[in-house]
Amino acid sequence: MTEQETTIIVDDRKAVDVVRTLMGVGGLVALVVGVLILVNPVASGAVMMKFVAILFAVYMVVAGLVYIGTMIFSKTMGAWHRVGNAVLGLLYLIAGIIVFGNLGTTAAVLTAVLSVFIGILWIIEGILAFASVKDAPKKVWGIIYGIISIIAGLVLIITPLVAAVTLWMLIGASMVVMGIVQIVRAFSVKVPK
Repeated sequence: MTEQETTIIVDDRKAVDVVRTLMGVGGLVALVVGVLILVNPVASGAVMMKFVAILFAVYMVVAGLVYIGTMIFSKTMGAWHRVGNAVLGLLYLIAGIIVFGNLGTTAAVLTAVLSVFIGILWIIEGILAFASVKDAPKKVWGIIYGIISIIAGLVLIITPLVAAVTLWMLIGASMVVMGIVQIVRAFSVKVPK
């Protein structure tokens, strides 16, 4: 075996070790997060939505500052454009401050709005499934899919917070399963000889 072949094999082993480590760590993280979600879905969902609310508030404050900064520092902006930027910047700042002051309420509202939005999408998807049934070779599956999609969409719209917790638990269960599979895959990757 030449020195070049030995170097290639060693490099391949190092690459496989890196891949295995990344797969194992990623699987472990997914497993732990999934278990945390399943152990207390309401609390973990609330933490996640508060994080989203914080990002939303930060965005509003930054956008407000950008509009106000544009109004102040622009050399070519007309008077009405300047006034519009000032008003929009102030509105963004006020909204961002209100969101920061009410993170829990904002998180609940965002959760409800997201659930209703997904519910509407699922209803539309169910209607589209019914519309495409006439062209499908297996009409039964299209009809079943349409019915399930519309029912699921209605459930999300009627009980958005309960449905959001249920979806969150499904995400947690999925993460547990995917984490376990990823960890098993990390141990099954073959190292070149």
